[in-house]
Amino acid sequence: MFDSAKNFMAGKAAQLYVNNLIKRHAVLQDLKIDAQNKTVEIVCLLHGETEPIRIRVDQYLVQKRGEQHFVQIVKCTCSRPWVQSLVEDFVQGRPVEIPSWALTAL
Repeated sequence: MFDSAKNFMAGKAAQLYVNNLIKRHAVLQDLKIDAQNKTVEIVCLLHGETEPIRIRVDQYLVQKRGEQHFVQIVKCTCSRPWVQSLVEDFVQGRPVEIPSWALTAL
């Protein structure tokens, strides 16, 4: 029971964190993290759009370098081709620093 409560809280914290990261571009509508299978599903509404986009991280890695923690997207699929291209060009394969508390969600 404690683990499920911890996972729930980590998921809510992750939603707030991601929403804060993308707030200039979009509003997060849903975030599902499957730490066991290393997948993430994101649904967000881009500002100026009427339909949300879906991003599925099919595989990610969590790395530690010294005291810093990073997540790296290995494979990702998006519901819109232009978003897929942006993710491939600017996000996929690049480590992104994350706060240490985020490890409980990943």
